[in-house]
Amino acid sequence: MARTLIHVPKTAQAGEVVTIKTLISHPMETGFRPGADGRIRPRDIITEFTCLYDGETVFRAELFPATAANPYLTFTLRATQTGTLTFVWRGDNGFAQTETATLTVT
Repeated sequence: MARTLIHVPKTAQAGEVVTIKTLISHPMETGFRPGADGRIRPRDIITEFTCLYDGETVFRAELFPATAANPYLTFTLRATQTGTLTFVWRGDNGFAQTETATLTVT
């Protein structure tokens, strides 16, 4: 499993726009660079990130080989109700990671 850092506000007012920040440790190897032995390293990137708010997709991003290692994504959403945010990263070679956080709306 890759290490992730997720920042979700502890509480939000109903209707408030909140900022969500995510970072995942991943080398994001492009498949174009040679290794120490001179051979091209195989591609190994995260290709998709999705955030669901109580099961509904609220943010989705497609990532490409030019994306830096350890992708950091930040986005906003409107807090409507207390619920679970599910963060899903998918990538090459069967890579998949899911994390959750709770957003409490007052």
